[in-house]
Amino acid sequence: MKDNIILIGMPGVGKSTVGVILAKVLGCSFIDTDLVIQEKEGRKLRDIIEAEGIDGFIAAENRVCSQLDVHKSVIATGGSVVYGREAMKHLKSIGTVVYLKLEYRKLRYRLGNIKNRGVVIRSGQTLSGLYRERTVLYEKYADIVIDETGCGIEKTVRKITEALDNN
Repeated sequence: MKDNIILIGMPGVGKSTVGVILAKVLGCSFIDTDLVIQEKEGRKLRDIIEAEGIDGFIAAENRVCSQLDVHKSVIATGGSVVYGREAMKHLKSIGTVVYLKLEYRKLRYRLGNIKNRGVVIRSGQTLSGLYRERTVLYEKYADIVIDETGCGIEKTVRKITEALDNN
């Protein structure tokens, strides 16, 4: 049953912030997969990455997200969820995938110091390289693309609800 809304996009686009408000507007539950991963793994995301590396974290994220069993929920995912084929296949089967898209310049400004944000980025990779790599995946999996250019939280939520009504 596809009764969930799944938010994907780069860190800093507002998936969690928009998700909480969208859930209230739609009368749904809100789920942040980063918190679910921490709960299931029994440790912070940063500790998983330190202990098992980026590939280990992506495997944990893929495992946890591919087993989510929720209904009537807005699900905010981590930016790296699109690396998990099983997770994305499952998420698409249980809901509508909404890509929150933000141009690179604005994203870089919002993120500030990416080390403090816990962005899953490989050694030597730049933020712009990561952005280009992930954008292709976000667009591949999205049922709906919401361009956040010039949008605050309320306008983004309104764009999502309108797109859902027209979908």
